[in-house]
Amino acid sequence: MFSVNNPVFLAAATGGGGQLLVQLAPFVLIFVVFYFLLIRPQQRKVKAHRELIEGLRKGDEVITSGGFIGKITRVGDAEATLELAQGVRVKVVKHMISEVRARTEPVNDSDADGSEP
Repeated sequence: MFSVNNPVFLAAATGGGGQLLVQLAPFVLIFVVFYFLLIRPQQRKVKAHRELIEGLRKGDEVITSGGFIGKITRVGDAEATLELAQGVRVKVVKHMISEVRARTEPVNDSDADGSEP
């Protein structure tokens, strides 16, 4: 039945490992392409948005994902209060802020006493 000189037996015994590597190479290549074209840019975008949210402060003019433009009057841990118009204030979840249009300058300790340099 089985003979050591059988060509099917010799191919299975000697060349099986190399064939597996050749068959898996396209899948590995596809994963690498997906990583650099999809996964990595998305991670950078998430990191930039997280930094934007952490850097919010009172007085910044922002745009929400719903399209509202307002000025931040109060910043909490998970939410911020925006003034959309004079006397119109709304609370929004900080992660719904998509863009900062104008940043306020940080307050210096020397400017806090009101004297000019």
